Parts: sequence; structure tokens; C-alpha cells
Amino acid sequence: MKSIKIVFLLLLLCLVNSVNSQNYIGHTVDNYSGINGVTDNPSNIVGSNFRADINIISLSAFGGSDYFGINVSDILGGDGFDIEEDSERFPSNTNNFFFNADVVGPSFMFNLNEKSSIGIITRGRAFVNINDISGELFETIEDDFESEDDFDFNSENLSGTIHAWSEIGLAYGRLIMNKPNHILKAGVTLKYIQGAGALFLSSPGLEGQYTSASETLATQGTLNYGNTSDFDEDDIDFSNLTSGFGLDLGFTYQWHPNRDNDTIPTYRDKYKLKIGLSVTDIGSINYKDAETTIYDLNNTVDTSTFDEDIEDFLDNNYNNTASNQDTKIQLPTALHFLVDYRISNKWLVSAQANLSMVKKGNELNNSILNTVTVAPRLETKWFSFYAPLSIRQYGDFAFGGGFRFGPLTIGSGSIFSNLLSDSSKTTDLFVGLKVPLYRK
Repeated sequence: MKSIKIVFLLLLLCLVNSVNSQNYIGHTVDNYSGINGVTDNPSNIVGSNFRADINIISLSAFGGSDYFGINVSDILGGDGFDIEEDSERFPSNTNNFFFNADVVGPSFMFNLNEKSSIGIITRGRAFVNINDISGELFETIEDDFESEDDFDFNSENLSGTIHAWSEIGLAYGRLIMNKPNHILKAGVTLKYIQGAGALFLSSPGLEGQYTSASETLATQGTLNYGNTSDFDEDDIDFSNLTSGFGLDLGFTYQWHPNRDNDTIPTYRDKYKLKIGLSVTDIGSINYKDAETTIYDLNNTVDTSTFDEDIEDFLDNNYNNTASNQDTKIQLPTALHFLVDYRISNKWLVSAQANLSMVKKGNELNNSILNTVTVAPRLETKWFSFYAPLSIRQYGDFAFGGGFRFGPLTIGSGSIFSNLLSDSSKTTDLFVGLKVPLYRK
């Protein structure tokens, strides 16, 4: 398995060099976010400030762990950074590692009339979740069992999923209530999904001891390990895809206290209050003939023979039974709730909750990281600036910033906390380029 630690470090380096991105924290609430706002709530497509919005490309990445805490100033110090030596550790038997990437490709949206809008959205996505694993065991495996420390571990309800897919979505939004002071919009995105494959594992109980002097690993328990046909997480192949379907649903309420009549377009009369609710990524992909292997881990093995391939190591050291069966991988279904308040003509503040609707512990799905974000912003037609403050799952606090300048958007929901904190557990970045066609 590709090292999550390496991915995490690369994300931090990307943040330093400002060349990559996240799930658009702070940007999706912008009334000029266009396509990116529709991926968060499809009802944002109707009554927008655009005649049309054409996305060229948007990139985002979000990753971290409650096992590692990293001081970004150590990376910037110029003396070299060793993730093994310079990161703070928070070891437990229930550590979690997570990463997701989202690439929004060529996409567009436009208005059919004043009451309805439509769009096409293309995306490529990848998720990694590893839940309730011993952080010391995970790191030791990733270090090819070269650890000099002895340790015991006892992980209950271990699970993990790596999944990659592409999707093309047809988004439609309509104004379903249009009163002078009260607006209600609804939207839906129907998504045709093509899965590139998945890797999954689970264990109801895994315990044992690692002894560095003898380079031995004693374990008790069982492990279910599987992957879809020919899936390689180090070299994802999008040429052999499996079809599936997904759905996003959303509603938005707007209060316009100064709107005199319902013939005034909503984009000409700025709301005082906006409330949004959406559910994204409803659906699944059914992979045929996925291979699942059940390993009996009641054994003591020599780790000096480990050759960086975890599957070969398991096959060579533990009794196992393999079978092939259809496997359904659920999408990372999530609930999004937004309250956006206009303080003055150009200044707004939003509060947003992004919550996973996936039950933790199922190895056949992914999940987002639960976050609550408050983001003040300056918003105009050609320029916006946002400063999101977030409380994230696993006890991490994030403070970031971002801006939109015409067609270009760059930001991070954690850039300032990453630079100031001695032990950042999460990091994220985003960048986007589009062609906005504003209403007159």
C-alpha cells in the first residue's frame, strides 16, 4: 500500500509551493463559485450570478491522520525534514488515516430561463480511509519492519478502503417557490460513475506484539483482505472501468427582506440570509468477481523477510482462504448544511457543517472527514476573499484563506494553522481555473 505518511508529506510540500489543492473549503459558499458550488449543493445552479460558467480544471486534495502531527516550519527550515524523527506522534489502537482528491474537469452550467438551469460536470476522484488501526503497527509496516522499538497492539474493528472513480453528472436546478421575500430552490445531479477499482480490508480483532531484537511479529486474530480485478493503488488504471450510478440532492432557502415583488430577479436583489441543505454521493458501484482472502493471523513470523509487498507477506506467512464474489462499494455519502448571512453589501459570514452519513467500520465504503467551518468573506463580482476557521474530526483545528480573482481560484482551509501549529494533523489545498460569464 502506498504510504499515507508520504502522501501527507507531499501534501504539505504542495501547500508550501502552492501548486495543488483541497475540497474548496471557503470557496463553495461563494455566490460566484459556479460549478464548484454545484458539487456541494446542486440547487446552487439556479438563480446564480452567471449567464454561464465554464470550468476548465479544478484540483483539490485533503489528507491527514490523528497519528502524526507535523510542524510545517520544520520543512521550511532548510535543515532537512525527516518525517520519522521530526513529527509528533499520537499513538493509539484506534488511529485513523485519510486522504481524498477531487479533480473537476471540463464542465459547464447555464440558465434555461429565470426559473431553471442545467449543467454537465466531469470529475475524477480518489478516497483513502484507514480506521481504528494501531498507529505504531501501521508505521512499522510502512517502514518495512525496520523499527527499533518494541510495542504491543490491540485494534478492534479495523477497516480500510481505497477507491478511485470518475463521474459525469447532469445537474438540474429549479426555483420552486418565488415570493417577494422568500425564495426556495431545489436541485439534483444524476451521476454516471465509472469505477477504476478498490482495495478493502477489515478485522473484528487484531492484537499482538512486535519484538525488534528478534524481528518477529506475533499476532492473533483474522483479517479480511480484498481487491477488485487488477486494481493497483500505486498505478490506478482508468482504462478498465466498472459502471455505477450516483445522486446528489439539494435545497436552498433565501430571505430577501427588501425585494418588492417576485418579478425582480433574485440575483439583482441580494439576500440577507441563505440556508442550504444537501446530500451528496448517494449510490454505489458493483464490482464483479472481486477477490477476497480471509487470513488466519494466529502465528509468529519473521519480519526480516518483508519485501515491501504486504500481500506476498500475508500469503507466505498465514493460512488463508480466497474466494471471488461480487462486491458493492458505497460512495462517501455526506450531509451538508449551510447558513450564510450578509452583514453588509459585500461582507458575509457563513457557518457550514459537512458530516459523513456512512457508518464507520464498514470496509466497503469511504467517508469524508466531519468538519464544522465558520468563514467570513469579502465577495464581489470579480474578487472574493475568504478566511475559514474549522473544527475537524479527531480534534484538529484549522485556519486558512483563499481568494477568487476572476477566472482563478487558489486557497486552503488550513494554510495558516499548518504554518503556525507545532503539530498539524490535517492539510488541504485547492486551485481552479474557469471562464465565468457574469450576468449584466
